[in-house]
Amino acid sequence: MSSERPWLAHYPAGVPAEIDLNEFASITDVFDSALKTYRSRTAFINMGKGISYDQLDRLSRDFAGYLLGELKLKKGDRVAVMMPNCLQYPIAVFGILRAGLIVVNVNPMYTARELKHQLSDAGASVLLVLDNFGNVAQEVLEQMPQVKAITTGLGDMLGFPKGAIVNFVLKYVKKMVPDYSISGAIRFKDTLTLGRMHQLPEVRNAPEDLAFLQYTGGTTGVSKGAMLTHRNLVANMQQASAWVQSNVRPGEELIITALPLYHIFALTANCLVFLKLGGTNLMITNPRDMPGFIKEIKTSGFTAITGVNTLFNGLLNTPGFNEVDFSKLRLTLGGGMAVQRAVADKWKSVTGSTLAEAYGLTETSPAVCINPLDLREYNGSIGMPVPSTDVCIKSDDGAVLPMGEIGELCVKGPQVMKGYWQRPEETAKVMDADGWLHTGDMAKMDAQGYFYIVDRKKDMILVSGFNVYPNEVEDVIAMMPGVLEVAAIGVPDDKSGEAVKVFVVKKDPGLTADQVKAFCHDNMTGYKRPKFIEFRNDLPKSPVGKILRKELRDPPKTA
Repeated sequence: MSSERPWLAHYPAGVPAEIDLNEFASITDVFDSALKTYRSRTAFINMGKGISYDQLDRLSRDFAGYLLGELKLKKGDRVAVMMPNCLQYPIAVFGILRAGLIVVNVNPMYTARELKHQLSDAGASVLLVLDNFGNVAQEVLEQMPQVKAITTGLGDMLGFPKGAIVNFVLKYVKKMVPDYSISGAIRFKDTLTLGRMHQLPEVRNAPEDLAFLQYTGGTTGVSKGAMLTHRNLVANMQQASAWVQSNVRPGEELIITALPLYHIFALTANCLVFLKLGGTNLMITNPRDMPGFIKEIKTSGFTAITGVNTLFNGLLNTPGFNEVDFSKLRLTLGGGMAVQRAVADKWKSVTGSTLAEAYGLTETSPAVCINPLDLREYNGSIGMPVPSTDVCIKSDDGAVLPMGEIGELCVKGPQVMKGYWQRPEETAKVMDADGWLHTGDMAKMDAQGYFYIVDRKKDMILVSGFNVYPNEVEDVIAMMPGVLEVAAIGVPDDKSGEAVKVFVVKKDPGLTADQVKAFCHDNMTGYKRPKFIEFRNDLPKSPVGKILRKELRDPPKTA
């Protein structure tokens, strides 16, 4: 086996080659196990308010009671959650899972077009949405009356008077809560009151039951739901916790959760792994407010933090960060996008903690590879495969390539998704007959079993850790009457790693870049919008008329 997995000989001390896949049957089993040991510990903190594991147990039970007792949802129904990091998120998610239902995470920054596609594709029965995004939800739900709406204010779980003050300031001072009206909507706090009156039936989640529909573009621009089962998520919890075990102390961890929990990275690495460890998630609602972010963590005594390269870079370049208490920091994990050497080196010098780069995909729940946490310095790799995971490099014809050769990174393991929701053809494109998931990333492996990403086979653009698919950007801009042709690519960007650039051939000679940007503003969430717009007379194409994005990415050759 070691010859097939050369990385095992170089595994960090104490990390097993395999995990026990039968220890827990479901996420709810992990939750129940944590309750037995850590019931009195604080589970989540947001805006100065904490809830214990015991309170999370009771509140999530109440929400589950509402979904089953009042709405009469049935096992396997889908419930969409559209909110940033706030206390309502874990209460809702664990309530949905305890009811035997499926969580559909929705990016709260989505436009009406994007939200409608996701709700429709998932066949969602319910949408839980924060007031700040209620106007978008209203526009969509007017066309989808079958979807029940639950609404909530950011301050609703913060207690009185703080919660009321937060809601007042957001609406009337900062003007961040637009007026909206959704017919038949109920407030989140009212669902808890109603749910409390219902006896929660015994609901058993089996390992192969779906837990999350996590939407991603996959290998094409059509957003589709990766079907992540309880086994997928539990396996990845086990894999990640086995990897970090020497750097964590169960029942004593405080992890900074600045990445949104609706994103697979924070969902698994922060919410689920640290649930298993009896840890506390300190949730940051708006990490873009760097001074406020630093103020919140300054004296917290945090022990762990996850983030993307842009987050770490932003913190390092904000005054006051070097005054933060790092004395207990034992774990820094970077993922979502490539970690830059300069950022990793500076992070180590300022905090004393190694910034360990990891690699994963929505389709793999997400962790595939993680670097050892005791590395002395940045090595440019994505690390080694986590336990119970096979990774290989394949050529275009499916042959496994030898060490050092570049090909497509392929993954096999218990964390690999069941497939794409109701899209067997799309699933077949990325999962071969032997069970290997083809990532679309070009990579190589060295003699120690470290993997290095070299390039991307697919044209996906990575903006601050979020996937942007050129097809979707092109499809939206192509809807403009003044556009003849359009192509989108990713270009390097100091702040976000990559930014979207589009090349447009005009149909209307009077079309301006500002008009294109305004159209994109109305139809795409922020990170998908083009930062750069270039008008051209024509676009490079293949003999069959396919636009050649590679030629747009490559600088023109000079004679």
